[in-house]
Amino acid sequence: MRRLPFEEPVTRAGPLARSVAVLALLVTLFALVLVRDPRAEAGPALVTLGAGLVLAAAAVALAAFAFVRVWREGARGLGAAVAGLFTALLILAYPAFAGLRAVRLPALTDVTTDIDNPPAFSRSRAAFAARDGRYPPEPGPAARASQRAAYPQIAPLTVDLDADVAFELARKAALNRRWQIVEAIRPGGRVGNGRIEAVSRGLVLNLADDVTVRVHPRADGARIDVRSASRLGGHDLGGNADRIRAYLDEVANLAIAVK
Repeated sequence: MRRLPFEEPVTRAGPLARSVAVLALLVTLFALVLVRDPRAEAGPALVTLGAGLVLAAAAVALAAFAFVRVWREGARGLGAAVAGLFTALLILAYPAFAGLRAVRLPALTDVTTDIDNPPAFSRSRAAFAARDGRYPPEPGPAARASQRAAYPQIAPLTVDLDADVAFELARKAALNRRWQIVEAIRPGGRVGNGRIEAVSRGLVLNLADDVTVRVHPRADGARIDVRSASRLGGHDLGGNADRIRAYLDEVANLAIAVK
């Protein structure tokens, strides 16, 4: 009797997981290129990014199925499954981090160093044009209470420097943070406060957020308040608070260097 050759089982889920993960990577990279194009609308780019994340999640599921077959039946295809899983997890790492922040932090889109009297955004024609014709609405008492509980460390910065010097440091810090300055009004005039109106863009998605800085002269120096508001979504994932902290740290370091 002729012996039949032994055929080692092969799982197609492993190579398929790798292929889907590569496709997810290409779609995600295309979405990131699209969202960073100032001429492109954010909506289609975010939809494309979402499709890339869905494909990455599908690759994880296929890799898991391949691992089960390899474990139970000794099937080949482990290397391809591992490659697919690694690529998919690389794509999903940042969204997973953002999701954890969304669960842990309150749903805020507007954060300020002065909760009782937040700096007002400019209503000038140039500011409206830079904000695409929108004016950030004033958050209600519930949102301000949530900010007070979540970010007690977000507070004004007081420097023992002349208000004009403090204003220049605030403007330089905005440039160092790569903000697009729309208006820069020095302290003085009827109100006495200086104001910097700017647009900040995220490092990853390049989405625009609006920032206004108020420089208030004091007898012992100047007080700097900041307000940062998101344009899209109902949750900033802590981005506005992070932006304010980084900016005020930049101003404080510049103030130390001046002394």
